[in-house]
Amino acid sequence: MPTTTAGARTLGELSRYIRSKNAGPFWVTVDIFFDDDAAYDCVATSGVIVPELIADMYGVRPDQVKIFFIPDLQVVKVSYPRKTPQGSVGDRDMHAAQQFIPLQTVEIPVR
Repeated sequence: MPTTTAGARTLGELSRYIRSKNAGPFWVTVDIFFDDDAAYDCVATSGVIVPELIADMYGVRPDQVKIFFIPDLQVVKVSYPRKTPQGSVGDRDMHAAQQFIPLQTVEIPVR
């Protein structure tokens, strides 16, 4: 279990489910699902999930990151370009199924 700062919880703790997948051969999409409005609102209004965070985590430029907050579905969707095209030499996660893992430990302040 990750250790969190006092007054914070990890994205993995706040979300119901986080998944990543290919969005074509050149992009990865991460979907973060929540069980209720309170958890979704906590993350959506925290100011933590921003292009600079994703860029730093995945080695892309912030202007390449797309983040969508979808309150009606209680989902945050993050897309960024793959470092290597799907299936090319050096691709270590062909389906991008493991790319969500670093996001689980991101700390979100809880009020």
